[in-house]
Amino acid sequence: MERWTMLAVSVLLCCSCTVVTAIQRADMFPYGTLNGDSVLREGDDETSKVLSLPRPLYFYNSPFSQLYVATNGIISAQDLPMEKQYVDDGFPTDFPAVAPFLADIDTSGGRGQIYYRVTETPSVLNRVAQEVQRGFPDAKFTPTHAVVATWENVPAYEEQTRPPSPPNKINTFQAVIGYDETDSYVLFLYPEGGLNFFGTLPKESYNVEIELPARVGFSRGEIPYLIFSRTEGPYYSVTSNEQSVKNLYQFGNSGIPGLWLFHTGNRYSFDNIVPASIRGPVSTPPTVGYDSHVGTTTPDYDEFEEYVENTFDPNTQEREDDYPLTGRNPEFQPAPADGDRSSFLLRQSHYGSDNIPLTSEPVYGLEPPERQYASPNPPQTVAEGGAQQPQEQQPQLPLEVVNVHTPHRNAPPLSPGAHVVSVDEEQVNFDTGVIQYTTENKETCARFLQQCSQNAFCTDYATGFCCHCQPGFYGNGRQCLPDGAPQRVSGKVSGTVYVGSTPVSLNNIDLHAYIVVGDGRAYTAISEVPEPVGWALMPVAPIGELFGWLFALELQNSQAGFKLTGAEFSRHAEVVFYPGNQRFSIIQTGRGLDDQNHLTVDTVISGSVPFLPPGAEVTMEPFKETYQYYPSVATSTSIREYSVVTADRGSESFSFQLKQNITYRDCPHNNQAATPETLQILMERVFVMFVKEERILRYAITNKISPVRAPGPELYNPCYAGTHDCDTTAQCIPLEDLAFQCQCATGYTGDGHNCYDIDECAEGSGTCGDNSECVNLPGSHRCHCQTGYEFSYDGRTCVDQPERLKTHCEHHRDSVKTTSADGYPIVGVYKPQCDAEGQYLPQQCHGSTGYCWCVDSRGEERAGTRTPPGAPPVDCDRPVQPERAKTHCEHHRDSVKTTSDDEYPIVYKPQCDAEGQYLPQQCHGSTGYCWCVDSRGEERAGTRTPPGAPPVDCDRPDQPEPVKTHCEHHRDSVKTTSADGYPIAGVYVPQCDAKGQYLPQQCHGSTGYCWCVDSRGEERAGTRTPPGAPPVDCDRPDQPERLKTYCEHHRDSVKATSPDGNPIAGVYVPQCDAEGQYLPQQCHGSTGYCWCVDSRGEERAGTRTPPGAPPVDCDRPVQPERAKTHCEHHRDSVKTTSPDGYPITGVYKPQCDAEGQYLPQQCHGSTGYCWCVDSRGEERAGTRTPPGAPPVDCDRPDQPERAKTHCEHHRDSVKTTSADGYPIVGVYKPQCDAKGQYLPQQCHGSTGYCWCVDSRGEERAGTRTPPGAPPVDCDRPVAVTPTERPESMCERWRASLIEHYGGKPGPQQYVPQCEPDGEFSPVQCYGETNYCWCVDQNGHMVPGTKSDDAVKPACISSVAPPTVRPTSRPDVTPPTNTDITLLYAQGQKIGALPLNGTRLDESRSKTLLALHGSIVVGIAYDCKENQVYWTDLSARSINRASMVSGAEPEVLINTNLVSPEGLAVDVKRRLMFWVDSTPDVIERANLDGSGRRTLFDTDLVNPRAIIVVSSTGTLYWTDWNREAPKIESSSVDGQNRRVIVSDGIGLPNALTYDSASEQICWADAGTKRLECISSDGSGRRVIHTNLNYPFSMVYYRNHFYYTDWRRDGVIAVNKDRSLFTDEYLPEQRSHLYGITVATTHCLPGSH
Repeated sequence: MERWTMLAVSVLLCCSCTVVTAIQRADMFPYGTLNGDSVLREGDDETSKVLSLPRPLYFYNSPFSQLYVATNGIISAQDLPMEKQYVDDGFPTDFPAVAPFLADIDTSGGRGQIYYRVTETPSVLNRVAQEVQRGFPDAKFTPTHAVVATWENVPAYEEQTRPPSPPNKINTFQAVIGYDETDSYVLFLYPEGGLNFFGTLPKESYNVEIELPARVGFSRGEIPYLIFSRTEGPYYSVTSNEQSVKNLYQFGNSGIPGLWLFHTGNRYSFDNIVPASIRGPVSTPPTVGYDSHVGTTTPDYDEFEEYVENTFDPNTQEREDDYPLTGRNPEFQPAPADGDRSSFLLRQSHYGSDNIPLTSEPVYGLEPPERQYASPNPPQTVAEGGAQQPQEQQPQLPLEVVNVHTPHRNAPPLSPGAHVVSVDEEQVNFDTGVIQYTTENKETCARFLQQCSQNAFCTDYATGFCCHCQPGFYGNGRQCLPDGAPQRVSGKVSGTVYVGSTPVSLNNIDLHAYIVVGDGRAYTAISEVPEPVGWALMPVAPIGELFGWLFALELQNSQAGFKLTGAEFSRHAEVVFYPGNQRFSIIQTGRGLDDQNHLTVDTVISGSVPFLPPGAEVTMEPFKETYQYYPSVATSTSIREYSVVTADRGSESFSFQLKQNITYRDCPHNNQAATPETLQILMERVFVMFVKEERILRYAITNKISPVRAPGPELYNPCYAGTHDCDTTAQCIPLEDLAFQCQCATGYTGDGHNCYDIDECAEGSGTCGDNSECVNLPGSHRCHCQTGYEFSYDGRTCVDQPERLKTHCEHHRDSVKTTSADGYPIVGVYKPQCDAEGQYLPQQCHGSTGYCWCVDSRGEERAGTRTPPGAPPVDCDRPVQPERAKTHCEHHRDSVKTTSDDEYPIVYKPQCDAEGQYLPQQCHGSTGYCWCVDSRGEERAGTRTPPGAPPVDCDRPDQPEPVKTHCEHHRDSVKTTSADGYPIAGVYVPQCDAKGQYLPQQCHGSTGYCWCVDSRGEERAGTRTPPGAPPVDCDRPDQPERLKTYCEHHRDSVKATSPDGNPIAGVYVPQCDAEGQYLPQQCHGSTGYCWCVDSRGEERAGTRTPPGAPPVDCDRPVQPERAKTHCEHHRDSVKTTSPDGYPITGVYKPQCDAEGQYLPQQCHGSTGYCWCVDSRGEERAGTRTPPGAPPVDCDRPDQPERAKTHCEHHRDSVKTTSADGYPIVGVYKPQCDAKGQYLPQQCHGSTGYCWCVDSRGEERAGTRTPPGAPPVDCDRPVAVTPTERPESMCERWRASLIEHYGGKPGPQQYVPQCEPDGEFSPVQCYGETNYCWCVDQNGHMVPGTKSDDAVKPACISSVAPPTVRPTSRPDVTPPTNTDITLLYAQGQKIGALPLNGTRLDESRSKTLLALHGSIVVGIAYDCKENQVYWTDLSARSINRASMVSGAEPEVLINTNLVSPEGLAVDVKRRLMFWVDSTPDVIERANLDGSGRRTLFDTDLVNPRAIIVVSSTGTLYWTDWNREAPKIESSSVDGQNRRVIVSDGIGLPNALTYDSASEQICWADAGTKRLECISSDGSGRRVIHTNLNYPFSMVYYRNHFYYTDWRRDGVIAVNKDRSLFTDEYLPEQRSHLYGITVATTHCLPGSH
């Protein structure tokens, strides 16, 4: 310490400067569980649960609402992938990343801890603000939240085979992210002695000691490109090698070694990371508390230390304590060293922790004794000549709310305010770390005039400047308004309010207020308020009280709030209702003045309010409220009473408590500006009401502000009593006694009783300069720069304008594609029209259709303004009249999509009267049909009339209807019109007589067929006649019917007509004679083929004749048939015709002789190849000849064959020809010598590569040569290093290609990617490009999976991982005492995850069923039988098991399956459905596996997810074909197939049904969105926009639960809040596939 003191003194004496060492651990931000931190679980690759942010954080220029903290020294705004995908790679990453020390860290075994939290604690926010102020002096930044992440004593990952590192090889570092509504800044802290390792070995180092230095910096991650593509975003690196990592604690860009500061995001424009600009150490290190108020505008937050919900944490809401000295807390108490750096740590005093925040009574006093601190060595300043003088104690300032803007790049850095003597550069050795400052850096009016209002002047003070409003204006100098003029307020209200237990969301509804400043009358109106909330919010007058306080009528010695706050402030209010203790929060933020000088205030409300019945009235008596004032803060606490009058209960009295803080920015440099300690608001004539018809909530309050004292005589002056007759735009000036004077407000002229606006622009009294235009405003004017100019740095002079950023309208206009790819204009496209400022023109017109309509400022169409071509347009400048609530008819009418995307009219639209009720008679404008409806718009039976027919009198009351008969029910159940009112052609409708009975003869109106029916409407056999034929006499009684014969059963079982009665072409129907026996000769009506059959209908061999050929005589007796030979069985088993009778081309069919033996020579009819076969039909080796070649003599006897060798077995097992006889190109076939042994040298016939093999055919390492190279001498022995297993096909191919590329593949060249076990990785990519595809286990590409997108295709491995432990008997172990359980597939097991309400109950999760060697993908649940069903990709099977303890799996289907993926169970119909993604089919079967049939085998490329909605009998599935992804539907029997969604999707992996909204919802791994849509394609909406990599999803109780491939877990998303609410990460980290819900009872809609 003596050495340090001597050094400091010598530097002070010689250079008049201060030297600073690195930060200590005590200087880090407070951390630990006592500070509300969560602790990341120990491990090598762990990621925190989602850390939800109270408000979005802007990183670069994108908002993020959640963060994740990871073991490996990284924070991300997106869920992280497994570490092997990023930990050994440099920047950029493909996900957003803040990396204080990205390396392979491992906290397993309790080695080190990782803490994290998001907080509002004042001491933390205050320090972040101070650091930003020092590093970015121009930045006006007040953080509202901070994220603190700390890695304490964490070691590097070490392989078990390596000797352990020394115990001191551990690191400690910290990252702090501070942000507000527009900006974010990041601090990296590396305490002295905190970094003891500077890099880590890569995981796959292969025993090579190559250490990768830690990566420090930022990466934006992948960003959208074009429509569905993504590209690499910007990034910023701090380190590049080991030395730069060591510099982290030895240097710093903030002036403090070990402290690094960066500007990391801005809401409006941000290119890349901006580091702080201080190049050397400053006089004080960044401790939790140090004096920064001498010449600075940095705010303090101490008054909020006790504010509720300061710390936001997923698991706890505990308050974070404030330890202002060094960041210490009871959990982390650094041992004080002798001669601590106290003399260099400038501490600051604090208000008492109970002074300001939301308390019932303010308390004045000093810091509590246990929190006081007196520095043993008071800070000294250096006076001229080097003499040391005591530094004056400075006043403490509370929170300031300030503007935030991007620092000017060329502006010089500003001093933090401390007086530092300038040092001659020649006298300083800059290697000592000393930096100079001068007083020239002080904030002055000359440099910061633009921060003042145009109606203000600027004054320089000793420590800085302040803005003051000019005479005739009032405000805080930064915003000034004309004295006495009325003021308007506009803004939005949002949030969720619980009325009783019912949540109601308010989504940016409008708030408007009007204040008569001369009287203090404030009127507030909130529009579009839902009815239950409107009544309940009537007592919450504090929403409107803010405007009364801002613009209250000022009595003597008082001032209204706007003079303190200006137009930028933040108000936090909490209301507690009694007796129910409901809590309600109000947050109101002043955003400034708009172009019309109107105040903009946004309001966020949340919490619970008591229910009030409709029609209730609320009254509130006048009351007084006392405000306590501190620097930058005003607070109040009060108890309010109100009465509720209802028809049922009369008048009742209730009360609520209000606590509020209003924080703002004041100017600390003007010491003469005294702030009052207390003032009193008198609120008179409080009026509240809710207008049900207009859905408007109104508050009206008259406000007066005065000192806290008994009312004096001045209260009776008309100016104070409000009884004067001055104009609303005039001030009432009290004179003696009751006299007063009316004076027009600034900017107005007149006698005070009648005032008129002065047009400053017309009179030339404006202050606008060159290149500007004057715009008159009520009471004032505004200067507007001419086109091509903008305000300069001073905010008043117009200078040449750089190109402004595009507006929303311009972005919209320019994003419209108006020309095709080949340059031709696209007809019929609507393109928005923007004015010169880039704003939407109030009236928009479609250039092609001629329709016009009005839009608001956001370009949204204003209801009721659309006019057709040629019609006079609506006046878009006329304000919209308040609309009453829509009726059912109007909702119905407006919900109908009446125009196509090109604006052409379509479909039927209901007609409503002036009151919004359905017109009694409705007509279809296109078809001309008319009908009567009831009050609900339902068609009244029997009233529909065709075009031209006289309509029914709809005013005549309906006659009581008799009970419908069976025929009438049948008739009325037939759907004869489509959803849009058009008749459906071809539908059969039963005909009933006057009594409702079936007419004996029924006819099909479209086909002309007629038939007789019985009393039940069943067709009588033999009565059907074709069109034009005389009908059967249906009155003739039926002859007693004999039983149907086999032929008749066969004939009648064939489905020959579609559901709507039309015959199905191409179907073969057997022909029976009068006795019901098969006709001897059968013919196919479509193809013309004929053949003979036996008595069982079986075709007689050799009797089939083609169309036009003479038929065989089927009456000729058949010779007794001998038993079929092997050849004949083989021949007859080949399927040569399709199901509808067409021959299948390209199929090989064996040829047999008359005795049924194989002909010695067989030939393929399509390819022309011929070969010899033995008596078993097996091909004789060496006899195959190509087309046109002379055939081999097959009668020459074979030599006796010896047993095949290993090489010959290998050679003959290789499939060289396809199923239809074509050779397969590129297949390697081993070469054997005459004795059947492997030739020492093997060569690939297609690639030309050659290599040596051993006697087993295994390749000898190092012998492979490329095409054209001299081969290796395979007779020379090679020393072979024993390996655990031979190289796989993937590994051999990989080695071959790498060698082919000369050992260095290019970034665009393909190298096979292999798994650790040698199998092909399911995803293959070209080099470093995004061109990827899926492969099967042999490396062959799966069709339809090619992708040129940053999001890789969703490929599933078809090879089960090896079993590394003995397999036990697979039996079920269900969870106990659970009503709702999520079942998920995870490779070789099915996991069970119980739900506790809607929360994931991780503590009770378990393995339901272990299935070693399987790959479980699809999963479904049968709630009636309590059974789980799944698809197994490895075993190619579909299975099930009962969910009872000890139950074993049952195989249902294991044939003709290749890649079964998605699976669905129809509980109601006892059916199951699945997709097979290799043959691209959708199939169904009964739940026991019987009755299997294919539903679809066309127009499918990559089907994956499938669901069935039992209640409607509808099937839905996804197809993630990268060229044309889509979601389709059909009925469960395969009818009515149609596309539901095909635009705006990329990788629709997951699909589920939202039973509450009756919508289909999907999760897309390509677009990252979770969306829902109605089954008719309407009502599409986005639930979430930032998923990770979803695979499967299920819906339950307002939540979506999906499996995620990036997190390898189950994620929960709240549907209403669009937020991640929970996640579950199994201990075993591997991909999760299907997910379903298992319940103890069937849920509604599932059966």
